[in-house]
Amino acid sequence: MIRRVGAAPDPSIRYRLRPGVYAILPLRRGLLVTLQTDPGPELQLPGGGIDPGESPLQALHREVFEETGWHIAAPRRLGAFRRFVFMPEYDLWAEKICTIYTARPVQQVSDPTEPDHTPMVISVDQAATELGNEGDRLFVETYCL
Repeated sequence: MIRRVGAAPDPSIRYRLRPGVYAILPLRRGLLVTLQTDPGPELQLPGGGIDPGESPLQALHREVFEETGWHIAAPRRLGAFRRFVFMPEYDLWAEKICTIYTARPVQQVSDPTEPDHTPMVISVDQAATELGNEGDRLFVETYCL
């Protein structure tokens, strides 16, 4: 069973399953994260949904690049959690299955290609308290502190 974080599902809402991959990226004595400014400012672990026909690792490389402009190496799966949320950018209620990896950022080759994302390096302590969802904070606390 995958641990649930955040609010319990509302039985009156129909949720769409959304598997995704996210990365803890140690860099310069901190963590490489992304600041997503729309629909509202939120610090996030880089990552996102797995597209049809895509493997989790393919999605991880693509999503990290889209949100940070960085290439990564040596991804290693740490675990997963699920959360039930409304995704305003897609206008849907989702059961997100969030698989967390750690990986090594090796080179920034461009600016992010995903609109409204800015890569930042923040301290591990800051990530453990300021990342936008409880699951991301839990994994940073567990694997980085």
